[in-house]
Amino acid sequence: MVDLRKLGSSDLEVFPLALGGNVFGWSADEAQSVAVLDAYAAAGGNFIDTADMYSAWVPGNQGGESEAIIGNWLSARGNRDSMIIATKVGAHPTYKGLAATTIKGGVEESLRRLRTDYIDLYYTHYDDPTLPVEEIITTLDQLVKEGKVRAIAASNISPERLEASLAFSDSQNLARYVALQPHYNLVSRDTYEGDLETTAARHGLAVVPYYSLASGFLTGKYRPGAAVNSVRAQGASEYLKSERGQKVLAALDEIATARGAEMATVALAWLLAQPTVVAPIASARTVEQLPALLAVADLALTEAEVSALTAASA
Repeated sequence: MVDLRKLGSSDLEVFPLALGGNVFGWSADEAQSVAVLDAYAAAGGNFIDTADMYSAWVPGNQGGESEAIIGNWLSARGNRDSMIIATKVGAHPTYKGLAATTIKGGVEESLRRLRTDYIDLYYTHYDDPTLPVEEIITTLDQLVKEGKVRAIAASNISPERLEASLAFSDSQNLARYVALQPHYNLVSRDTYEGDLETTAARHGLAVVPYYSLASGFLTGKYRPGAAVNSVRAQGASEYLKSERGQKVLAALDEIATARGAEMATVALAWLLAQPTVVAPIASARTVEQLPALLAVADLALTEAEVSALTAASA
């Protein structure tokens, strides 16, 4: 049995790998998505990450496809109470920004698609600098008081706005962010490390990184001359062009071989070894891709291995 991890100051306890729902309704159809969800839950996973705008970028989609697939699955399996569902507001084509009316409309649509009457963790998908943090926090606090949301969190926010949001929550005794979802992985460290990491650590926020595997680059399947059939191939292969990307692959290769582990598992384990990180997010298009992700729950890197990866990715 895998030990669950506490999500910041909330009473939510999560599996150390969050299953990314961005592929549901995009590169994975409903049947594939359900198979992945079943396999994740069967392995003890309980933390599913989605957003109201997934996957509006696909021709013919409106946004909300991922939530609807997850909602159908929860309803069919009757397991809502044992799952921690995280979704986001602010980037759906019809609900852009974080005005009070937008958040209130967005949450109702998410609840409807997820076929539930509460969301465990509700993120602001992108900060809305046109609004004072006081307005955003007050609206989110109201959702918590109404029982529609259990805990709130932020993604894609500056250290200054995060600090101001937390200070306002504390001064008014309102719901405060318990988690932060930044872009963070072995080849993309600059956005998070520094002031944002310091702020998260100081306030005891649980960090749940997205793009944990750099669009699949850190699985090791992207190599010079290798053709990969993936909707993310173009973005992932960009990392190959950098010296950092090549050094990271070499270090991952060495540690993965020594530990008899997949490279993806090692890359996720490096994130999990960072003091603020509680559960990296990774998505699986097929059931076959899942074991390498789930294995992070059982792989603790040594200090020397963490240091080697940190140095390679500097």
